Formats: sequence, C-alpha cells, structure tokens
Amino acid sequence: MSHDIAGVRAQFPALKAGWAHFDGPGGSQTPQPVIDAVADALAGPLANRGAVTLGERNAEALVAGARQAMADLLGADPSGIVFGRSATQLAYDVARTLAKTWAPGDEVVVTRLDHDANIRPWIQAARAVGAVVRWADFDPATGELTPEDISAHLSDRTRLVAVTAASNLIGTRPDVPAIARLAHDRGALVYVDGVHRTAHTPVDLAGLGADFFACSPYKFLGPHLGVVASRPELLRTLHPDKLLPSSDEVPERFELGTLPYELLAGTRAAVDFLAGMDPEASGARRARLVTSLTSLERHEGALRRRIEAGLAAFPEITVHSRAAERTPTLLLTIDGRSTADACRHLAERAVAAPSGSFYAVEASRHLGLGDGGGLRVGLAPYSSDDDVDRLLEGLAEFLSTGARQAGAAG
Repeated sequence: MSHDIAGVRAQFPALKAGWAHFDGPGGSQTPQPVIDAVADALAGPLANRGAVTLGERNAEALVAGARQAMADLLGADPSGIVFGRSATQLAYDVARTLAKTWAPGDEVVVTRLDHDANIRPWIQAARAVGAVVRWADFDPATGELTPEDISAHLSDRTRLVAVTAASNLIGTRPDVPAIARLAHDRGALVYVDGVHRTAHTPVDLAGLGADFFACSPYKFLGPHLGVVASRPELLRTLHPDKLLPSSDEVPERFELGTLPYELLAGTRAAVDFLAGMDPEASGARRARLVTSLTSLERHEGALRRRIEAGLAAFPEITVHSRAAERTPTLLLTIDGRSTADACRHLAERAVAAPSGSFYAVEASRHLGLGDGGGLRVGLAPYSSDDDVDRLLEGLAEFLSTGARQAGAAG
C-alpha cells in the first residue's frame, strides 16, 4: 500500500498558487473532481426531490449517492446519515432534541479537550432543563484524555458523554471505544466529534461505539456542510422540532429545509477521491477507503515525525502535541515570541500555518495558553516533504531573525 502523493497533488488547482498548506485542520483544499461534481450538479436540471421530473430524479439521486458515500466512509447505515449546514448546527439540533428526554438532576459529561462545538451546545441544553454538567479534564503535560478521566464523572444519572475522536488543537486521539463502553454501562449515549479525525484515519461507527458521530466534509477535501451518523433505530426514537409538512421519516426528520444538492454531489466526489488515493486499493468503496486512509495515515505519520525531529533542534519551541495516539497536528509556542508573528512571517514565504485556539478555547486555557493558543501545523493528503522543508526553513529564519533583533537591541 502506498499514498500517491504526486497523483494526489496534481488534482488540486489551489496548489498551483505555490503555497505550502499546513492549515488543513481548519479546512482542506479542494480537488478538481469535487469542483467538477459541484458544477455538474448545478448545470443539470434540479428541483425538489421526487420521482416525476428529471430535476426531481436528479435531486433524489444526489441525496441517495451522498448518503451511501458517507455511510461507506464512516462504516454506517445510509439511513442513519443526517446532513446539515455544519457540524456545529447539527450538534445544537441533536442537543436540543435529546434534552427533551432529560430531567432536572440528570447529568451530561463534556471534556476540556474538545472543540467548543462539542461543549457549548450540551452545556446550554443542560442548563435549559436543569441538568448538571460534569467536566472531564485532560493531562496538560501529556495531552492525554483517558477513559479513567471520563469514568470519574459517570453516574446512574449520566445521560450523555460528549467526547472528541481527535483534538483539533493538539491532535490527541482518546480511546473512544473504551470511553463508550463505560458510558453505555451507565446507560448513557455517546456523541463523538469526529470532525478532525475523519480526515486522517479510517472510521468505523460501530467499532468506536459512538451513538452519534459528527464530521464535516470540508475538512476532508469536500464542500462546506456537516454530517452526523447514527443508527436509524436510535434516530427513530428522537423527535426534533420540524415543520408540519416536512417528512417525518428518518433521517429526513432531522434535515431542515431543502438540502444543498450540489454540496452533496461534492461530498460524494470527495469520498470517491479519498478512496482512490492509494493506486493499489481495490474492491468495494468501503474497502478502498480503508486501504487509502491507512496509507494516508502512514504518509502523514512519516511527515509528522520529520517535523517533530526538525522542531527538536529549536529549544525555543515547545510542542504541546504529545499524546501517544494523535493525528498529524502539532500546536507550537515559541519562548518570548508571538506565534501570530510567526504565522505572518511564514505567510510572507507562502507557508500557511495559522495561529490561535481554533474554537478549542477550553483546551487552550487548560494548557496554560489562555485564549491565544499557538501556531498550529496540520497535515493533509497533499502535504509533501518539500512542504515540510519550507516550514522548517521558515521557522528557522523566524527564530534567527528574532535572535538578530535581540542582539541589536542589546
């Protein structure tokens, strides 16, 4: 198995601009087949879904194709795939819906490792019904969030555990299956934020033990929208607020208004692109996805280790991404220097590595970084050895410039 980096990069028009992109965790670049799929969907007849006109049938086919593609990507049932404007919007929708079943004194567990989209919706939903929020902390020294960290906050009143599959700030990948088993033993549901992890590793809904798994196609080469995967039988027990004439079937009852058909076409194309990144991948799409994403994980892991080895030569840089299992995403701070300045310095050299806390404000504060966070370096399927060289050279130049300025001031 191998990741075809040359073949992958050739499919991204944005790379012709000459930038080295380490900003993938905030949203990836888009390959030509996805762009074409969006345009083709808009160019053909489209209408509200149905079975009579060509436009109706086209819309129906786009929805069904996208549901099946996401089911293949996540190891899920296509009837359990819900589309929405964003993962944040879907988290709020699910939180409000689940809160209808909670009573005062019930408990919800959230973690300080998570993106705020998997924290604030649950806090606000709990507050609205008098439920109690329990906070699970991670170890700021190691970046680890363990099942024991979650278990300490579980009780017979726990109704939901919200946990990330991978931190978008420091890359930590908690042991979600073990956490899910603990939660289920207490009768609680598990909502997993998989937005960051889905871009880097194979995902299996049942294997994770997730009752709900959220992700965003624009993080894995697709267009901007959100997805939640669940079991259809679980979705049938839930009753979100909806318009009277709209469908009460699952999963449609959770999808408000007309779906963005062109974005669904792009989502299916993104999944197909992921499935084809390893030239040796074969078989059904699910099998090809597992092969290609496994190859990608090795490719990105090798690049991550190269970056870490290069950063080790800079004593001024602290790497806060230290968990044993993590995605190829590194958060850096620089002694005596602003990472916002480092970001600007790199940008002047066409290297994109943003600075901030990236909506993981609780994690940033728990690391002692306040709301400012640090410089985030994230890899994507198109990341190359040359990109890594440019990043390390740019950081070395930034640090040496600072040293020269300090010397001149002295």
